[in-house]
Amino acid sequence: MKKVLILGSTGSIGVNSLEVIKRLKDNFKVTGLTANSNIAILLEQVKEFNPEVVAVRDENSAAIIKDKLPPGCDLLVGDKGLIEAAAKADFDIFMGAMVGFAGLLPTIEAIKRGKRIALANKETLVVAGELVTDLCRENNSEIIPVDSEHSAIYQCLIGEKLEEVEKLILTASGGPFLNKEKSFFAKATVNEALNHPNWKMGNKISIDSATMMNKGLEVIEARWLFGLPTEKIDVVIHPQSIIHSMVQFVDGSVKAQLGLPDMKLPIQYALTFPERIVTEFERTNLPNIGSLTFFEPDAEKFECLKLAFDALNTGGTAPCILNAANEVAVDKFLKKEIMFSHIPLLINKALDKVKNSVTPDLGTIFECDRQTRELVRELS
Repeated sequence: MKKVLILGSTGSIGVNSLEVIKRLKDNFKVTGLTANSNIAILLEQVKEFNPEVVAVRDENSAAIIKDKLPPGCDLLVGDKGLIEAAAKADFDIFMGAMVGFAGLLPTIEAIKRGKRIALANKETLVVAGELVTDLCRENNSEIIPVDSEHSAIYQCLIGEKLEEVEKLILTASGGPFLNKEKSFFAKATVNEALNHPNWKMGNKISIDSATMMNKGLEVIEARWLFGLPTEKIDVVIHPQSIIHSMVQFVDGSVKAQLGLPDMKLPIQYALTFPERIVTEFERTNLPNIGSLTFFEPDAEKFECLKLAFDALNTGGTAPCILNAANEVAVDKFLKKEIMFSHIPLLINKALDKVKNSVTPDLGTIFECDRQTRELVRELS
């Protein structure tokens, strides 16, 4: 039986991970749960899965939950608590389900212990891809991607030689604004941006999908996960979200991984790899789907996608600047402080104004993140 620590258990990926583990209760045991401030859901999870460790980032939430934990369950608090859980808790698999830059240090601690990293926190590789992949090699730690696109590529590459790969093709749904004109972005509401046509996701990722920044971050993540240069990574719009991604080889052959848009499948794959375990998940019925369509993404309309490619090509701390600026800009939009169309404008300003460090260490990455957030918070 494998022991699992879930970083971000109350978010979309965390909740789905626990659904998978509940179905595979003879294979996995949850030994640690971490959350930000969604205490009601966290307490329900604690009651059901009886973890040995619980960590919450929010001090007020810690005060509320403190006397409600079962005997023998340790409570850790703040960002230090998340890091301590990853550094000391008893687990075999680290499920990185937390959204945002805050997931970086806990993930690094789990890597240093040589654990399997089931990674949904794309920001970890976006801001510190080279550093993280080097640490994995040094500590014999493996990253199994949970994002549906990267899981698809990972599955397509099994048994293949990397030098025979011509191109990775990441598919994108196009989000809720695929068929809207760019002029619509100036009046797009928060509710409209959150209304994804295919996937049920958290607020931040849903907005990233609407701007297509989510796909841009996935391009950067793919660069480090699979060790291929930018020119070998492509994006196509696929509105049905049935083909999750593809790999094109030097002989012209293309392998694709298909499935219904349900995150439980890539989550289970990351937990059980290299085995596949029987599930009751709904099956993909191609005759019912009828047709699959593909389009080139409009880089002029979806500026965030182009900004991500540019940041990856620039290198250094440019992806860190991109990520930090995007996190703050998305938060501003969700709070209705800026228009949807202002998100790429703020990111572009940050990329222009924050100094890029070509060969950053971890300290430089954190300082870059701090400076970028401070700058973008002051912009409007």
